[in-house]
Amino acid sequence: MRPDLPELRAGAVALVAVLPLIPFALIAVLVSGGWEPLHEFDRDVTDALNQAANASPLLTTVMTWLTYLFHPNVFRAAALVLVIWLVRRRARRTAAWVAVTMIAGGLLGGLLKLLFERARPELPEAVASAVGYAFPSGHALNSVLGVAVFVAVFPRLGWLWIIPPITALTRVFLGVHWTSDVIAGLLLGAAVPAITLAVFRRFAARTPQRVPDGEPVRQL
Repeated sequence: MRPDLPELRAGAVALVAVLPLIPFALIAVLVSGGWEPLHEFDRDVTDALNQAANASPLLTTVMTWLTYLFHPNVFRAAALVLVIWLVRRRARRTAAWVAVTMIAGGLLGGLLKLLFERARPELPEAVASAVGYAFPSGHALNSVLGVAVFVAVFPRLGWLWIIPPITALTRVFLGVHWTSDVIAGLLLGAAVPAITLAVFRRFAARTPQRVPDGEPVRQL
């Protein structure tokens, strides 16, 4: 376990932040502009998965449980526990980074939903329902945010990166999001932690502190 964040070069952080934003911006423009090939692709995938969901009640049940398991509030609660642990380890700047990343990402996702006002799929044989706007997917976004902060603190938990694509799949399979919604959520979720890390690296003081057992903690 490491209560400090990994040392990353400014260029690497900027690259990690910018790369996901480029395709995200492209998808956002195509969604808002009503680009028909994208919307047709979304409809085709949703219709195909809806047929599969109706044909396999067991698989639908599994997907439903997974989408509940990976709900944004689950990641928020886990992040809160992580923040408390970091504070107790006197890694307060890292704790602040985790909190800011989760809060900023969640708020940004909500604001974008209000900005785009994209309707969710409406299916004649829907197997699930959800409220609010569709773009970008909050489940996909928050799953990446949650995994990112945990892997940053506990590098050995890299296997957690399997969770975001599974989360995204459940949302499309259950017919409550378009494919472009979840892809945009994943991309935005990848960009936000890198951006907040860059901000913390730029403005936070590099003041070494010590944990209770005497091990020095190199913070942001």
